[in-house]
Amino acid sequence: MLIALSVLWGGSFFFNGVAVKELPSLTIVLVRVGIAAVTLWAVLTLLNIRMPRMKGLWPAYFGMGLLNNAIPFALFVWGQHHIASGLAAILNATTPLFTVLVAHFLTRDEKLSAGKMAGVVLGLLGVILMLGTELLSGLGTGLLAQLACLAAALSYAFAGVFGRRFKRMGVPPLATATGQVTASSLLILPMALVIDQPWLLALPSAHTLAALLGIGVLSTALAYILYFRILAAAGATNLLLVTFLIPISAILLGAFLLDERLDAKHFVGMAMIGLGLALIDGRILAGLRAPQG
Repeated sequence: MLIALSVLWGGSFFFNGVAVKELPSLTIVLVRVGIAAVTLWAVLTLLNIRMPRMKGLWPAYFGMGLLNNAIPFALFVWGQHHIASGLAAILNATTPLFTVLVAHFLTRDEKLSAGKMAGVVLGLLGVILMLGTELLSGLGTGLLAQLACLAAALSYAFAGVFGRRFKRMGVPPLATATGQVTASSLLILPMALVIDQPWLLALPSAHTLAALLGIGVLSTALAYILYFRILAAAGATNLLLVTFLIPISAILLGAFLLDERLDAKHFVGMAMIGLGLALIDGRILAGLRAPQG
């Protein structure tokens, strides 16, 4: 299930890479969350799961939809108008780095340890390596696109901390996913209508329509269902492993189907981020320290 989820989420960068060739950013995001919302409402109905009715739930859905869908989806799609899908996926892998920092300052029970801090520093050094000389040559489009992807990862980090409230409220995970994509659809709709004016756009090709369907049904709705199944079966710590795997599928899909190529510095940076995530996870170090025999 973990591998399948990594392929679904890695595939979102591939689907974006196809769609950005014909459509503007907000239109792509609107279709993605709209399709996902319709699909998840259908799943709720089939499983006879009722959407909870409690005070403050829908404002929380809108907060989660903004932080976990609307902002990061739009930033990643805009970024992928200018950089390769594999690079966007590598930058997405910085989410846990930002999450431990955000959690340290905004929670009482998830403070930074020495190992986590070392992981954050190593991962961020990998990011700096990937940005490379572009940091010194001004805010070009390529650098801005990469910074947009990092901002999206930071938004995911805030969403991870914000989303803890749904467990305290006793909201079923599938209802949380459905509520947030519904809320994000409502948030994105007016902006897409005003900025993109999608009714003026040419009819997308069959490939683009297939990519939109894929990113909505597979990389969003099905991915959320799979995500919560893994969360229940294996816990949040094991879910961190998916962050290691997403760039692999995204890079392979981009290379073979979009003819994208990354520089050596991107792979070195990805390795540094991966080592940083391993330090944050802690289990590799714990295994090395365990007595042998």
